[in-house]
Amino acid sequence: MQLPTADGWSPIELNAARDWAKHPEPYRQRVAFAAAHVVADPWAENVPGAPAVIDWESTLAFRRGLFEYGFGVAEAMDTAQRNMGLDWPTAQKLIARSAVQAKEFGARIASGAGTDHLLAGATLEEVTNGYLEQVAFVESTGSQVIVMASRHLAAIATSSDDYERVYGTILSQVSSPVILHWLGEAFDPQLAGYWGSADVAAATDTFVRLVEAYAARIDGVKVSLLSAEHEIALRRRLPAGIRMYTGDDFNYPELIRGDAGNHSDALLGAFAAIAPAASAALAALDAGNVRRYEEEFAPTLALSRHIFEAPTFYYKTGVAFLSWLNGYQPGFTMVGGLQSSRSILHLSTLFSLANDARLLVDPDLAAHRLAVLFEANGVTR
Repeated sequence: MQLPTADGWSPIELNAARDWAKHPEPYRQRVAFAAAHVVADPWAENVPGAPAVIDWESTLAFRRGLFEYGFGVAEAMDTAQRNMGLDWPTAQKLIARSAVQAKEFGARIASGAGTDHLLAGATLEEVTNGYLEQVAFVESTGSQVIVMASRHLAAIATSSDDYERVYGTILSQVSSPVILHWLGEAFDPQLAGYWGSADVAAATDTFVRLVEAYAARIDGVKVSLLSAEHEIALRRRLPAGIRMYTGDDFNYPELIRGDAGNHSDALLGAFAAIAPAASAALAALDAGNVRRYEEEFAPTLALSRHIFEAPTFYYKTGVAFLSWLNGYQPGFTMVGGLQSSRSILHLSTLFSLANDARLLVDPDLAAHRLAVLFEANGVTR
């Protein structure tokens, strides 16, 4: 097959599909969540600024596929275009329906609670109450809560004290242990200076102080700063029993593997794209075969790093694109029109890397769909 590059056309050979083994049970050595995307209804007005309209059948089927590979689902997170097209009313439906399905499969689900339903300029009290409103809804569905970072809080907080006050109120009222999510500015520039400082060391001190104060109400923390060194140092500072859920889509194999009894669990958008390979790797780790673990993950790393390359917040496009190539959704359409946020050359390279990792379920179908996309965009020989 010929793929376009910046210099012309380059040939690749399609690899045969791999028969990946299903693994419907959770993993013994690591807790693993995949942050899933949403499939847009291709017949709807999913244009920038319009309310999200979801293809529910395809969206929920995608989650069933993740359950079959042993993953819990991290629902209504940034992978699902939270703050980038998925509005709170639609997120509520998504969380509720996904929670019912997770219960049927006996699978874990954790869902995002934030403040994205508030208007700009909300006060600290309104931010706190907004968080509590969303937390209460997520808890009502039976899902575990992920306390997401708040753009509203980042915009009005004047010091670390404001963060500690807001989060302290939330954590003092949750019904069961939650996951705290520290989303870095690479994923959302509006979260720059979160925890009250642009200095990562100072922000980390605030974050650790909060975790220590409310350790009994925290299951774990998800850190998405794309720094393996920071994550390793931070997880050594966490109180006993608090999990580190890696959000590092650039360095996940080494972080999940860990060293000297210190490791990260996983809550990754990348796992939605590489689920079969990630499943094979985690199964190998369960079996004590570290070499096999590394071999299974190795071809996925270049693919994940490409999907999440800068501007990183557009990684959702790559996840949806690969889902379409593999026949999990009828069209390459996203809420908010986000399918336009990556170039044809970027998507062409993504196809090649997925082929290298043998993550194309039906290579002929994937090649056909890619050729249709090329033609529609005027990329012809």
